[in-house]
Amino acid sequence: MKRMSKYKIGYTTGVFDMFHIGHLNILRRAKEQCDYLIVGVSTDELVQKNKNKTPVIPLEQRMEIVKAIRYVDEVVIQPDKDKFGAWQKYKFDKMFVGSDWQGTPEWTEFEKQFAQSGVEIVYLPHTDGISSTMLTEKLKK
Repeated sequence: MKRMSKYKIGYTTGVFDMFHIGHLNILRRAKEQCDYLIVGVSTDELVQKNKNKTPVIPLEQRMEIVKAIRYVDEVVIQPDKDKFGAWQKYKFDKMFVGSDWQGTPEWTEFEKQFAQSGVEIVYLPHTDGISSTMLTEKLKK
């Protein structure tokens, strides 16, 4: 008899500007580890504040692109970097983030916060050799 597993909700966030294979890899790997995947897309204002640049593709269009990916069950706006606030709203079991964030002070703090809530933070392998910043630089040349 097959044992029923608890329904797992996953959550990940990103800018998803100029969607590329690295974005797809993160979404695919996240979906492999949960039943329902919620993806937060950063607002233009959040990107401007945190990365000091404006996305090439506006928020609404980035959300539509992410929504069209078969691994994604729900797309939400990420207005800030308050991951714990997002958990209070969406009640996810797992949070997925690229391995390039592992060990950073910010994510070490998130790990402490989420440990008390039973949320597992999963670091997914970063796809080397591609990023929206690299694509922007290529376009400028």
